[in-house]
Amino acid sequence: MENPDSARAVNTAGGRQFPDGIFHWLSRGKLYHCCASLVENMERSSRQRERVATDEDTTEQDEREQCPECGSTSLIASADGGELVCDDCGLVVEEGTIDRGPEWRAFNHGERQEKSRVGAPTTKTMHDKGLTTTIDWKDKDAYGRSISSKKRSQMHRLRRWQERIRTKDAGERNLQFALSEVDRMASALGVPRSVREVASVIYRRALDDDLIRGRSIEGVATAALYAACRQEDIPRSLEEVSDVSRVEQKEIGRTYRYIAQELGLKMKPVDPKKYVPRFCSSLELTEEVQSKANEIIDVTAEKGLLSGKSPTGYAAAAIYAASLLCNEKKTQREVADVAQVTEVTIRNRYQEQIEAMGL
Repeated sequence: MENPDSARAVNTAGGRQFPDGIFHWLSRGKLYHCCASLVENMERSSRQRERVATDEDTTEQDEREQCPECGSTSLIASADGGELVCDDCGLVVEEGTIDRGPEWRAFNHGERQEKSRVGAPTTKTMHDKGLTTTIDWKDKDAYGRSISSKKRSQMHRLRRWQERIRTKDAGERNLQFALSEVDRMASALGVPRSVREVASVIYRRALDDDLIRGRSIEGVATAALYAACRQEDIPRSLEEVSDVSRVEQKEIGRTYRYIAQELGLKMKPVDPKKYVPRFCSSLELTEEVQSKANEIIDVTAEKGLLSGKSPTGYAAAAIYAASLLCNEKKTQREVADVAQVTEVTIRNRYQEQIEAMGL
């Protein structure tokens, strides 16, 4: 009699005989395909429902953005009443809307700052992007009362350790010093915050690419600020940037050309007309002189005189010529001092412009 343990067990599936192991393997395969098909159908149905819901939301939003009475798209949201009102016919399109603003009221910027419970957005102008905490130096408690001498000593140690952990390596200390220099020079030049952000990004890229090695931190920071002014189309000459820096102008120019080439920075040519309003304001000249100077620059630039010329010197010569033509004469020395160019430059550019205009 055959031993049932040694005999190969068989099972029947679909009228065919298979070994027991193969049958279970086939069963698991069918079960797997069945489950996979079920999951795929569920995901397809979910995507269809999401698509329908999105279409409904879009349609509903389009309907809300248009007045059903007159078809106007000029709708005004009233935060106090929670209403959406048509500005043309006065129909209340929607009422009882959810106010997503703060629950408190403020009547000036100071009150908004005091009541706000959220921090400032991240910024590239700080080495830690503004994410770390700063411990106040007032030595006051939550109620504005002075703290004890023991607490003051503890707070002093906490502040010292806080400053240490903010710059935990040489790279962060480098970045902290460089960005503080960028902020100082940008404030002295009176450039907008966008320029500071761009300059900070340029310096960070230079630091990541190891372009600082062998160069001073101040030099690279100044070059980054000058490059940011060029990219943001803010008229600041190399001489002006050098005046607020602790680095010589020659080094700034050399470092600027190096990082611009290594980082692939694309710079637009500087338009001399960008300098005209500021120079005219410093010289106390009228709008007539400013308009005439812009006209001189446009006419002479079309004849190719601007190629290879310093934009500040070109603008200064145009202002000098315009002041003579408008009977608001300024000396070459006065214009040269404001534009930070030499009188020789103004005389040469002035002569070229006058000849080109046939005056």
